[in-house]
Amino acid sequence: MAENNLLRMDNMGIAVESLDNAVSFFEEIGLKLEGRANVEGEWAGRVTGLGDQNVEIAMMVTPDGHSRLELSRFITPETISDHRTAPVNALGYLRVMFAVKDIDELVARLVAKHGAQLEGEIVQYKNSYRLCYIRGVEGILIGLAEELGNKG
Repeated sequence: MAENNLLRMDNMGIAVESLDNAVSFFEEIGLKLEGRANVEGEWAGRVTGLGDQNVEIAMMVTPDGHSRLELSRFITPETISDHRTAPVNALGYLRVMFAVKDIDELVARLVAKHGAQLEGEIVQYKNSYRLCYIRGVEGILIGLAEELGNKG
């Protein structure tokens, strides 16, 4: 058996049109802005395969400090495809799931403040979780899960 070289999942990336709107939406969920920067030049394009690029990024971190979400706004080259509103059974990126407290309050706040929409409804899985998928800013699909019996 081969040696396991995996240390951790560092972050997940989502490309957006408005970095400010996306940061505001994910702050509403409870992530904190860790920093913003421009990543540009030929070296960055060698990583992504896009050549000379200029990307503005915002790194969001969960309250426990263990998980990060990298939001990216591509300045150059221009975005050539848009999959944000694909249905949940489309191939590729599905969603990122967040463990939350008081799912009803959070969903109501995301709807009121950011125009988010439930994909279906909030459902209960056995006596374990209440779950939902929600379309947030720019139609990005996220999942929310409230563990039952764990209000801390």
